[in-house]
Amino acid sequence: NKIKRAGSMVVLTMKALQTIATLPLLPSLWIVCRLISKDLERIQDSISYDEDTATASTVGTQLLLFIALGTLGHVGTNKLIPRIKYYMLKRGITGKDLGKKGTSKENNDIPEALGIVPGAIFLICLMFCLVGFATNHPSKLLDLNSALLSICFMLFLGFTDDVLEWPWRYKLFLPSVASLPLLCCYEGSRSVVVPIPLRFLLMIDGELTTFGKLLCYFVVVDTNADGSIINLGVFYLVYMGLLAVFCTNAINIYAGINGLEVGQSYIIGCAVLFHNLVEIQCDSLSRENHVFSAMIMFSFLGVTLALLRHNWFPASVFVGDTYCYFSGMTFAVVGILGHFSKTLLLFFIPQLLNFLYSIPQLFKLVPCPKHRLPKYNATTGRMEPSTTTTTTPEGTKERVNMTLINACLQIFGPLSEEVLCVVLLTFQIICCILGLYFRYNVAQLIFD
Repeated sequence: NKIKRAGSMVVLTMKALQTIATLPLLPSLWIVCRLISKDLERIQDSISYDEDTATASTVGTQLLLFIALGTLGHVGTNKLIPRIKYYMLKRGITGKDLGKKGTSKENNDIPEALGIVPGAIFLICLMFCLVGFATNHPSKLLDLNSALLSICFMLFLGFTDDVLEWPWRYKLFLPSVASLPLLCCYEGSRSVVVPIPLRFLLMIDGELTTFGKLLCYFVVVDTNADGSIINLGVFYLVYMGLLAVFCTNAINIYAGINGLEVGQSYIIGCAVLFHNLVEIQCDSLSRENHVFSAMIMFSFLGVTLALLRHNWFPASVFVGDTYCYFSGMTFAVVGILGHFSKTLLLFFIPQLLNFLYSIPQLFKLVPCPKHRLPKYNATTGRMEPSTTTTTTPEGTKERVNMTLINACLQIFGPLSEEVLCVVLLTFQIICCILGLYFRYNVAQLIFD
């Protein structure tokens, strides 16, 4: 009876998790419904006036097809993970859950690198999207092929890293190589708008300042726009290459507890999709680029939501570097080819804070252990900040590892692993909401 009761509690928890996980998608689905209703009105009007109904069908119908593919990707991922994890166990591609030390689950082998399943199914979904999307948007065919190539390369790199454990110098270099197809086919603007409060540094009364003249040796300051626009040229391509490196590694270093890697990626994906749909609904000049991004995001969110079900506490599979690199490159792809790379960074605020806070350890300014995840206290059943030993002239002392996860535990005190993950994901949601607010409200006060 106790076993049955425990089993029913797990089922209940998973159902509650699935219900809660769909909440970030509701605003996007509401916009999709509005776009579809507009399509139906156009088709109805075209029938009334004996016009061609094919010309009346627009973006809402395409989005409905993308949702269908994302749903199929979700179902396929959910069905395939239990089968593939058996082969991972058989081949010894497993890991230990370091957050369960001192418990009966300490020595359990958990299948590793299961990010390969959603990654592979995502690529299959994109191939089907390629057929339909390229028919309506032939100019974006090159973008879609470069996206497939870059994501496929990072998926391969992530899986080999889980198996071979590449050194960090390769992890920093190879994402730059993977972003080359994106940069080669990039045809957008290489200019940035200078914030209004900073324009006096470049031009005053129609004349370039000393700093503005110095800057012209490296970039182009648009004097016709009174210094409000700077053409970065090749430096903008360098920035986008660094963006790909940041996205792939930022998710990878902000990890270590069940559900965090997949959860943060899912929330960022929902924020990106909402931004895309708002721009589509407003008929922005870059509408086609946002349709392209939304197409990728629907499939990505479908497979990610399925993986979250298996990776949530207590995790039955580990996603490995495979998923972190795959998700990071997917965000870099939509940010670069969708031409909203600066907006994308607003959704990466927790990852950016974690990176800045981790710099002393990442660059070996202070000792950095191989694993910086919080430690589990078997007595209390809660996670506590992990520490590393440093040697000083005064002797040795314990220093808390510099990660946002440990900082959260220092602020709120010891927490269970599941509650800790919920707190961090809640912070991710708040940051994404603030990012959207800044993009559509505060930015209007800083930029023209």
